[in-house]
This record gives sequence, C-alpha cells and structure tokens, in this order.
Amino acid sequence: MSLLTSISGPRDLDGLSVDQLTDLAEEIRGFLIENVARTGGHLGPNLGVVELTIALHRVFDSPRDPIVFDTGHQSYVHKLLTGRQDFSQLRSRGGLAGYPQRSESEHDIVESSHASSSLSWADGISRAFARTGRRDRHVVALVGDGALTGGMTWEALNNISDDNDRNLVIVVNDNGRSYAPTIGGMARYLNRVRTAEAYQTLHRGSKSAFAKLGPAARAVYRGVRGGTHGFLSRFTNNVALYSNLDIKYLGPVDGHDFPTLLETLELAKNYGAPVIVHVITEKGRGYQPAMDDVADQFHAVGRIDPVTGETLGGPSGTAWTDVFAQELVRIGDDHPEVIAMTAAMLRPTGLLPFAEKHPDRVYDVGIAEQHAVASAAGLAYGGLHPVVALYATFVNRAFDQVLMDVALHRAGVTFVLDRAGVTGPDGPSHHGIWDLAILQIVPGIRIAVPRDEARLREELGEAVRITDAPTVLRYPKGSVSPDLPAVERLADGVDVLARPSSADVLIVGIGPMAHVAMDVASRLSAQGIGATVVDPRWVIPVPESLVDLAAEHRLVITIEDGIRVGGVGTRIRQVLREAGVDTAVDELGVPDEFIDHASRDQILADAGLTASKIAQDVVAQVLGTRIPVARPTADSRELWIPEAARTPDLDG
Repeated sequence: MSLLTSISGPRDLDGLSVDQLTDLAEEIRGFLIENVARTGGHLGPNLGVVELTIALHRVFDSPRDPIVFDTGHQSYVHKLLTGRQDFSQLRSRGGLAGYPQRSESEHDIVESSHASSSLSWADGISRAFARTGRRDRHVVALVGDGALTGGMTWEALNNISDDNDRNLVIVVNDNGRSYAPTIGGMARYLNRVRTAEAYQTLHRGSKSAFAKLGPAARAVYRGVRGGTHGFLSRFTNNVALYSNLDIKYLGPVDGHDFPTLLETLELAKNYGAPVIVHVITEKGRGYQPAMDDVADQFHAVGRIDPVTGETLGGPSGTAWTDVFAQELVRIGDDHPEVIAMTAAMLRPTGLLPFAEKHPDRVYDVGIAEQHAVASAAGLAYGGLHPVVALYATFVNRAFDQVLMDVALHRAGVTFVLDRAGVTGPDGPSHHGIWDLAILQIVPGIRIAVPRDEARLREELGEAVRITDAPTVLRYPKGSVSPDLPAVERLADGVDVLARPSSADVLIVGIGPMAHVAMDVASRLSAQGIGATVVDPRWVIPVPESLVDLAAEHRLVITIEDGIRVGGVGTRIRQVLREAGVDTAVDELGVPDEFIDHASRDQILADAGLTASKIAQDVVAQVLGTRIPVARPTADSRELWIPEAARTPDLDG
C-alpha cells in the first residue's frame, strides 16, 4: 500500500516519521502531476504547498482547528489528506471542486476563492472561539504573498493586532508570485527578506549548527532566529513590517523542509496569541516543466502531457481574450492617451501584448480591484483613457468605486470583463453572471456585449472614444463565436440579424446568445411562427429602436447568460412599460443561485438556455395565449439566415 492511500484523514499523519513524510510529499507530487494533467486545474500552486499542507495537518487538528485557504486553488493537497483522493472528475460535474467546498468535507471552511479575504475570516472565527469559551482551539489562515497585495488583508491585520487574546496563526506562503510574479512594495519587501545576504549567512550557519542538537535545542534555534531576524531586518534596511503591527513574526522558514516547518508551526501553535509564520516555497516545485514556465509556473493548466507539460487538445479557434489583446494593441498604437490596467492578471486578461508594445502604459496594481478602479478615475481626470481589464467575477469587488469614483465623476474609463457569464469548471465564486445585473444600475454607464470577433473589435473602438462616462465590454471564456453578420443596422446601432416578412416574436440575443436566438428563430420558422432576431450591441442604455420593434410584435424573448433577476431582459421590460408598450416579455437567463462546477453547456442546459427548449416554450406560449400567427407560407417562413443554421424540427 502506498503512503497516500493509507491516509484517510489528517490524524493518519501522526505516526509517520519525517522520512515517511518526505516520501509522502513526493508521492503526492506524482499524484498531482498525473491526475491534473488528465483533467486540467491549478497545478503549480499545489505543487508548491505539498510539505506545508502536510505540516499544517500534522500540527493542527482540522476541522477542530479550522484551516482557511487564501485562495482555495492551493487546496488540492488538503483534499488528498482529508479523504478525497478520487481526482478522476476534478472540476467536472459529479467530481471534486477545484476549490474548497463545504458539501465535500467538514474540513472545508471557506468556499469563496476571491483573494485577500482569509484573514478577515480567521479574525472572525478566532474572536468567536474566544468569546464562546473555546480558547483551546486554533484558527489557521494560509495566505499567499500575492493576496497580501489586496487591501482587505491589511484591514484585517490592523484589527487582528488589536486583540491578542486568541489562538490565530497566519501562514504567509511566499513564493514571490500570485498568477504571475507578485508586484508592488510588499513584494519588494518580501524579496529583500528572502535574499538579504546577512540573513542567508545566518540561516545557513545556524541551521547547520543546530541540526546536530536535539529537538529542544532546535526549538530554541527557531525562537532565537525569529528574534534575530527582526534585528537583521533593521540592520539591512528592511522594514520590520509585521513587528511594527504588534504581531509576533516567525521566519522566513524553508517551506520544503519538514523539521523546520514542524518545529516552527509548533512554536506558533503554542504562542497563545496571533502570530505570523513566513514560509518560503517554490511554485511548481518538483515538476520541471512548471519550474521552466517563467510566465506563471503552470498556475492553471488544461489537459497536458504529464512528461513534457505540453498542452493536449486545447480549445480550437481564436480566444475572445486574444482578439481583445490584438485590438487593444492596434488602438494603443493610434491613441497614445489609452493606457491599460489590471489586478495581478496581466497575462490572463490579454494585456501582455500591450505591455510588450507599450511597457510604460500598463499598470498592474496587484490583487486590488478597488484601488485599480479609483486610480483609473484619477487617470481619466488627468487626460488619459484607462482600459481596466478584469475577470467579470472580480468587478463585483469594486462596485462602489465604479459607482462613486468613476460614474459619479463622469470619468471616461473602459472596463473589459473577461470570463463573463457562465465559466464552467471553476464553480460558484468564478462564474461571471452578476456583472450585467450589478453594473446596469450605475447611472450613465454604457454596456456592450459583442456576439463575435468583428463586434468585439468595433465595440472596443467605440468604447474608448467615450470620454464622459464609464463603458463596459464583456465577453465569455473560450473561443470566439463564428461571425454573424447583420442584415440591417438601425440608426441607434442595433443589429437586425433576421427579419421575416411576417413576424410575431421578437428575440433579443445578448452577445454570444445571439447565435442561440438565431437557432430558435429557425426552429420557430419550421412551426410557422415568424421571429425577428436582433442584437442590441450596446445593451445599456436600452436602445430606442427596441421599443419600436417590441410594439410591432406580440411577444418579446430576451436571452442572456447572466442572472435573469435584474438582468438586461428585466431592464428592457421596464423600459417598455415606461413607454406604454404592453407587449409581453419573457426574460431568459441564469437563475439567481450559486451554480456548482460543470461544463458551460451543462449549466446552460440546466437553465433552459438551449435553442430546442426555448423554441418549445415559445410555441407553447404562443398557442396557449392564442396569439394569432401567420400561416406557414413560403413568404412567412423565409428568414434571412444561412441554410446551414436551419433545423427541421424543435428537437433536432
């Protein structure tokens, strides 16, 4: 039996020797490489925390001592040590989630994987334990150095240092990277600590000397070294940052050395007050392809060859992100006032080509979306046009700044939201389904949703020309949809994609859902129901031509991949009512609930957002309300759509 298969829970680690723990770590690395290569997932971060996670579970008693991960993409080893060793369906429906999930295990405490919140969680849990007489329990927060660039961590530290009567251990997993190398003053400080020659000399010499002594003497070494580090930090002009916050500091500690890790964590456990353990790790450790990947050390991968690390069977076609990247460079070449901003996601959001072409016009602020947006307002005031590129799920964190700093001040800032709508395997915290509902309530905002590559390019160009209001461009994860040309563009920019000679139903396809709308129209045509299909392009504010078109039809169907409550469809219905148009509106979208990990197609099918389901419902609604329809003649069934897009029946 392998060591890993003998572990059904954390307490099975107690009887293992240090040598056995080392063997277990290597076995876990092999398991991760083999299994994540088959499914895709966060490989590099987990390879870097193998020894650290084992040591945490050896020293602390999870779940009695809760372990909070920041962020949860580094929790794969934790899953393995808490009885979850079937990774065959990782991040697929019915399989393990890619982040902690309470329904999987009592050991999973915090499911959200938006960075920089762990210290606030740990602060709250430890205060609750202290107030309710459970002072013998410990709370552990494992936070990456990248997450320390987020403001919430410093708000939490400020409050943690105000109450020392509780058992709280903050483990800083310092690998010098978040998605990519960590940036900013905190990163420079940590790098000075890691590389200070005075510290390295002391570390090598003292560790060698104390290694010859027993456990008690080595414990003294840990304490002496922690205190000496504070002195050396001052001596080498490093700021003793954590000490000045009145929080005990231990480290830096080699995150791959079991004796050092175990002894330091025991010291922290027994300290009886909040303590920070600074652990140095290597992202991607033990897997050469990851170590050689300068960009992000295999932070997240698709299916790969486990030996070479080469990508297998990646998505076909051009990615939405790549189209944005190319177009922004083109726009930047012609418009020197355009600059780019992101929050620790230069490569994932497509800003790297712009950074390579115009390195002095890109600002990466770290995991600090709120700061990015407020700073963008200032840049706009100074005469520039910032393009702020974020994942759609992360713009939620900066709503107040979008509202009060950008919109209130009529700042010309463009927000480009990648991974909008249903993202699939990353689960509830990473779906980008709230942005349309949240952002459309911002006064003066203008929101565009491109349906294909050509529209992305033209709408980005239109957005950066708007200087008196925030603009938003949002698109999904994956490859761009096939080009879908319009048969007519109305005066206010609405694209008409299909208009039969006689139409009863107006279908409004939002962005890529315009392709679904066209499929629905084809199915309805086969049933003798004429359907006009439009893509508003700019969905907020609602174009006036949609009001006129709605008045000409007996039913309006809106299709979007955001939540339907408060979505674009709801806004269109409200505008129609205000205009006195009483045409019925059926708003289709994603339900207002947290959606587990699954493929995008599975989630859309669950939400009823397939052409066959929508067409069936429309037919039932038309017949049920006795809406008169034109008889199926050659003229009434003629739609301006490609022959290949037509389907002979509703279920085809």
